[in-house]
Amino acid sequence: MDFGKFKYEADMKAREARKNQANTVLKTVRLRLKIDPHDYATKKGQAEKFLSAGDKVKVMIMFRGREQSRPEMGYRLLQRMAGDVEELGSVESAPTQDGRNMVMVIGPHRKKAEARAEQRRRREISAEQASAEQAPADQSPADQAPAEQAAAGQPAGGSQD
Repeated sequence: MDFGKFKYEADMKAREARKNQANTVLKTVRLRLKIDPHDYATKKGQAEKFLSAGDKVKVMIMFRGREQSRPEMGYRLLQRMAGDVEELGSVESAPTQDGRNMVMVIGPHRKKAEARAEQRRRREISAEQASAEQAPADQSPADQAPAEQAAAGQPAGGSQD
């Protein structure tokens, strides 16, 4: 057996395995204790996007000044965030105070590889639909079937003189 061929095939197997491998990344969403409802919705949307892509989300609340004396308000805000993204992920580590910050980690329900596979399927389906929509529009009247020509008022067998 040829050693070079063996080595090449082993490299190709390793490359294919790396291509299908998906690493879960820890994304961070940073909030303040006094957050506007619209800003909260934006941060919640970011967390939902990260979780639907299969990444973990670290939600961090930064306390300033007197806010540090009210950790229960930060705890309530983190619980609200966990409840809002409950369908996409679950709490992996409960809220903990770490100096001036309170941190909670939310993990996705599905793995990153599954999320990538679903995104790939959606992309292929949308590409097929786009190509199917363009195909009928590109046909000329000469390419129409005889039944379509009859419906358009043209004789089926020949040209109009």
